[in-house]
Amino acid sequence: MKGVERTGPGIFSAMEVAASGLTAERSRMNTVASNLANARTTRTEEGGPYKRIDPIFRAQPAATSATDPVMRAIRKVEVQGMREDPAPGQLVYDPGHPDANPEGYVELPNVNVVTEMVNMMTASRAYEAGVTSIESLKSMARAALKIGR
Repeated sequence: MKGVERTGPGIFSAMEVAASGLTAERSRMNTVASNLANARTTRTEEGGPYKRIDPIFRAQPAATSATDPVMRAIRKVEVQGMREDPAPGQLVYDPGHPDANPEGYVELPNVNVVTEMVNMMTASRAYEAGVTSIESLKSMARAALKIGR
């Protein structure tokens, strides 16, 4: 509309922020799945047991060129990368294992299945919340379109 200046964040900015959250949580779920799948892997290509990984998230401005302070304050999440957990693995006495050291101990991955399951549930709930927010935004957009008819 002519003469109307948009001063607040738009529906598309909110969807972009929510979608970035969904992408981040999907990345976290994939990481948890990788950790669980390798919870007993004692030999990797790099040598030694598997090391659990965590995603690194970073807040990024959603609207870098905005003049409105509200728009400049809005942040979306971005997966910056992955990092290995430096914690040591658990030593288990198993002298018959092919990866046992001379004392008969095998170093298992530093993956705690209970911790990974908690991470999976947290990521799942956060993903559900993101989907709910997108559904709410879509509903508000539909209602706004009906007003304009």
